[in-house]
Amino acid sequence: MKKILLLTLSVIMGFTALFAQQRVTGTVTSSEDGAPIPYVTVVVAGTTITSQTNLDGVYSINVPVGSNTLRFTFVGMQTVVAEINGRAVVDVVMYPDAIALEDVVVVAYGTAKKESLTGSATVLDSEKLSKRVVSNVTKALDGLSTGVITTSGSGQPGSGSSVIIRGYGSINASRTPLYVVDGIPFDGSLNSINPADIESMTVLKDASSGALYGARGANGVIMITTKRATSEKVNIIYNGSAGISNRALKRYDVVDQRDYVNMTFESLRNAYAFDNGYPWEVASQNAMRDLASTLGGEIYNPFKNYTWATVIDPATGAVRDDAVSAWDENWMDEITHLNAFRHEHQVTVAGGSAKTKALLSLGFLDEDGILKTTNFKRFSGRANVDSQVNDWVKAGLNLSTSLTTSNYSGYSGSAYANVWYSAQFLAPIYPVWLKDEAGKDLLDELGNRQLDYGKTRPTLNDFSCVGTLYDDKFLHTGDNVSGRTFLAIGSDQNSAGWLKGLKLTANFGFDYVSSSSTTFYNLYHGNAASSNGRLTKSVGRTFSFTLNQLLTWDRSFGDHTINLLAGHEYYNYSYNYLTAQKTNLVDGILELRPGTTITNADSYSSAYKIESYLSRLNYNFKERYYFSASFRTDGTSRFYKDSRWGNFWSVGANWRISQENFMRNVSWINNLALKVSYGVQGNDDLGTFYAWQSFYSLSYPNAGFIGAMISSLENKDLRWEKNANFNVGLDARLFGGRIDFSFEYFNRLTSDMLLSYPMALSTGFTGYDANVGTMVNKGLEMTLSAQIVDTRNFGWRVTLLGSRVQNKILELTEDAPEFVSGIYIYKEGMPIETFYMAKSAGVDPANGTQLYWVYDEKDDNDNPIDPYISSDYGKAATSKWYHGSRIPDLYGSASMELTFFNSIDLSVMTTYSIGGLIYDGLYVGAMNPMYTGNTWSKNALRRWQKPGDVTDVPRAGINAKYTTSDAYLIDASYFAIKNITLGYTLPASASRKLGVSQLRIYVTLDNMAMFNYLDGMDVQYNFSGSTAYAYSPNKTYAIGLNLNF
Repeated sequence: MKKILLLTLSVIMGFTALFAQQRVTGTVTSSEDGAPIPYVTVVVAGTTITSQTNLDGVYSINVPVGSNTLRFTFVGMQTVVAEINGRAVVDVVMYPDAIALEDVVVVAYGTAKKESLTGSATVLDSEKLSKRVVSNVTKALDGLSTGVITTSGSGQPGSGSSVIIRGYGSINASRTPLYVVDGIPFDGSLNSINPADIESMTVLKDASSGALYGARGANGVIMITTKRATSEKVNIIYNGSAGISNRALKRYDVVDQRDYVNMTFESLRNAYAFDNGYPWEVASQNAMRDLASTLGGEIYNPFKNYTWATVIDPATGAVRDDAVSAWDENWMDEITHLNAFRHEHQVTVAGGSAKTKALLSLGFLDEDGILKTTNFKRFSGRANVDSQVNDWVKAGLNLSTSLTTSNYSGYSGSAYANVWYSAQFLAPIYPVWLKDEAGKDLLDELGNRQLDYGKTRPTLNDFSCVGTLYDDKFLHTGDNVSGRTFLAIGSDQNSAGWLKGLKLTANFGFDYVSSSSTTFYNLYHGNAASSNGRLTKSVGRTFSFTLNQLLTWDRSFGDHTINLLAGHEYYNYSYNYLTAQKTNLVDGILELRPGTTITNADSYSSAYKIESYLSRLNYNFKERYYFSASFRTDGTSRFYKDSRWGNFWSVGANWRISQENFMRNVSWINNLALKVSYGVQGNDDLGTFYAWQSFYSLSYPNAGFIGAMISSLENKDLRWEKNANFNVGLDARLFGGRIDFSFEYFNRLTSDMLLSYPMALSTGFTGYDANVGTMVNKGLEMTLSAQIVDTRNFGWRVTLLGSRVQNKILELTEDAPEFVSGIYIYKEGMPIETFYMAKSAGVDPANGTQLYWVYDEKDDNDNPIDPYISSDYGKAATSKWYHGSRIPDLYGSASMELTFFNSIDLSVMTTYSIGGLIYDGLYVGAMNPMYTGNTWSKNALRRWQKPGDVTDVPRAGINAKYTTSDAYLIDASYFAIKNITLGYTLPASASRKLGVSQLRIYVTLDNMAMFNYLDGMDVQYNFSGSTAYAYSPNKTYAIGLNLNF
């Protein structure tokens, strides 16, 4: 009876509780377009009762008696708190949250809130990227993220920049970060991606954020996310710009005709006087006599009122004051555009329904280079579709295609093919246009000027850098097709029961690249004239695909949230290449068939595969304590089967101090978090897909039979290069987002480096690939962003970035604790690529000879014993010193954003680098010309000329005897104005009258100015601190229009 009574009482109480609840329903919509928002979390305040909106934005929730508040949250939207007040229907409108949108980070295999990250990542949104006028997105990265260093890149339209993240990850293996586009590693050409299609880029810098990419993420990961449709409303957007480009760097300051002749005369005289012992007067007479033969004859004497033999005044040893030049022509002016035109256009259509949304875009870019005849064109298209098939199934498809064509110049390689060498450093006495004996233009039968190909020039004879732009052809075309598709099965709805939060996702992505190139050297002039022209055609095809299957489980239990991931991934890469070359051509036909002599025919193919298994755990408690752990094992085809598998992992934690109870009353601190992580990644990229195998060169035919020679030795024990990353950081957001601050320390240890292990030369090999050595990069990163003024009519934000990295080689091999490569040494205890060369001791005032500090031996600590000064350049070449490296002491950026009356915006971004050294080979060549006919730098005018002169420039000499020394190591510090953008957005009321939802016009000045220690020098050319005769970077002035219908 007692049991029956208790049961009856329980039932009555249950019914009482049931009837004491109120069912509330409603619809959640967006303020932007009124579209319903699915998957909004609805919580009864003060309880654990939750619900979610369905695909139509509708929710239903039981509210117990005594509760009167609902809380609506959704990523990227402001949280809404609504009072019920007895209503059965509570509809809610949600507004975008600009701060929240910035805090959503694309990470490996998913997204996360920035506050939950245990690792290091920087998010670059489309607004920041769109201010840069670039055809390759890598050129937009400079100055936007701490820990990232970029090169200036070639000025060739369409070319990109090299990027390294947090120092130098390896000596021989790749240092390039992994690029991931829409969740799949990207193998296409980065210039095929239209920057206007990019929604955001996320730079993953440590193991906790990038370890799930295993081997390929050792040098950091750059995640590129393309734009997608976000609402049902159909939006049509037009973005267009037009502008002009010109040379960004100042030209090297070189001598004029008079000074060139004076310097040449001095060089000849000095050679007779100092090298051959002639008396000064005899040496001067011989030098005047030799001017004509040295400089190419009287045809190249610009001073037509004198001959070469009489143009020098014996009293002054210089060109006579009344000598008059018949021409003054500038080669650089002739090969470059003063203003090269570019224009770019993009149309995007986005919209859809509650279940399916799509974005379509078409783009066109036409960019002329500052070097005449060079050009880059890109036709691009993209289609991104997302569909919520039902509550359980979601699918998506991304397709992109592009066609690029490029006209470029063969500016690299020999002097004949290098217009940047000849145009900058050919002596100013040599005219662009052919002259008669009186120094006037020699016209052809049609009355046109003719190019001077320098038949009697002492250097670059039978060559014109202007002519090669039109006589020779360098063409490249590329077709890129990329696809990404996914299918996700699972539900976050409460109706899913115990399956809520469990999802199975399959992702497939592919990249296909077909490229072809044509290289033509003409029949009449230059280095192919002797073979009656040379034509090379090449075709390359790349195809890669990635397939992964990911199982995720994301659930919250009161104060606990758990996210689990397990997956499998397979990557397959293949490349095929075919090339053929013929000489003895038919003029005017850029095809191989008419050529009579085959000089080269070659083809090869490469293949590479990786299979991986991966897992990750993310946990948080009360959004206060976060923990993450990941594990991935990769098997690569680059290594032997017994060594190909590598295990990579990470752990990380994040303590949001601001969420602690003792911080509740500190209202000015919105977020304060301490994070720490450690993990191990790998690197297998040694520049070959067959690293462990012996390689044979089949290029030695004999008596009709093929010959082979071993070019590299096998090593079955070759294994992964390891990268152990430690990171600790402090993040803060203060005063309601008015101030954001971040400070991080990292330590990146590379072990088992992929290097060439030295062997005795008697074996016929210099070494074989092995796991050798250890290297460390450690540094600090700081970000400070402050909204100094934030009023209705005026806003002012300043952002400062600063990074410092220190590199040291800890260990190489017992047999070879150091090795030298050119002007660099790789030595235990020193930074990578330390400059290793002679040490200057100035110039001897008595005779103008370059002096050096030399030594005969070193002590056990590698310190020179009793160094002394000598003019023996041969001795100096063997008495080398350590002189530091290119690595700067501090680098970063400073930027400012101003807004006026919500209509006018002005932004300025500058970058800086302090410290480091550069050996500018171009400048050295202009200070010590190795060939007659090369010009001098104006700094050479400080040269020693007579006994008693005190200077740092030795006496003039052509092909003078000297050795590489620190006299030409230059401070690499610089300050650059990267971008200035001024925009005006038409007020909404005026836009509506025009029938558009938004109209913005802007003017942007990109890559505006560079200030450094030497005019002409490209301080950002590469990471090692050298320079080359390369296409100069350019700056761009553009005006643009954004229309949104």
